[in-house]
Amino acid sequence: MSIARGVALRAAVCAVLALFATALVALLPGAKAWAAPGGLSARASSSSADAVVDPGAPPGRAVLAADGRALAPPDAPPVVRRVIAAANRIRNHPYVWGGGHGRWWDRGYDCSGAVSFALHGGALLDSPLPSGPMMGWGAPGAGRWITIYANAGHAYAVIAGLRWDTSGNRSGTGPSWHDEPASSRGFVARHPVGF
Repeated sequence: MSIARGVALRAAVCAVLALFATALVALLPGAKAWAAPGGLSARASSSSADAVVDPGAPPGRAVLAADGRALAPPDAPPVVRRVIAAANRIRNHPYVWGGGHGRWWDRGYDCSGAVSFALHGGALLDSPLPSGPMMGWGAPGAGRWITIYANAGHAYAVIAGLRWDTSGNRSGTGPSWHDEPASSRGFVARHPVGF
């Protein structure tokens, strides 16, 4: 199977799974209010948001630490720092179809679940979205700090210059940061207003 065909097949499977997860969540009473034991939230506290800053990072560009965490530049707004901190909290979780759609804290995350978790960490999203609806979320085009790329089958984000994605990993799949950009061909670019 060619790489392009494998990517297309994975995107189609992700789309079907995301739609199924969304339908399932809609049927569950109180699904939006689910949280992990102890009241954990995807939203990072201000102290954990500050912990992801690299004073030596170039302006407007996060850096990738040796352990795979993203470190925000000092000029990143607090909301962007919180988005990065939230994403760092679930990096290296496995890819699980529908993961992150029924509850914020899950055993794994799919593409849109991982993007939703990060956005929720910055208080930019109240409930998870599948990739299709992300095509209409926020404002059109690329943002200064955060851009969501979505189509009917896949979603990923570019946050302070780093790609937050569940694909393209050298050691399997799951939410992780990448230095290299992904092709945005076939995706709709959206961004949170003001970012």
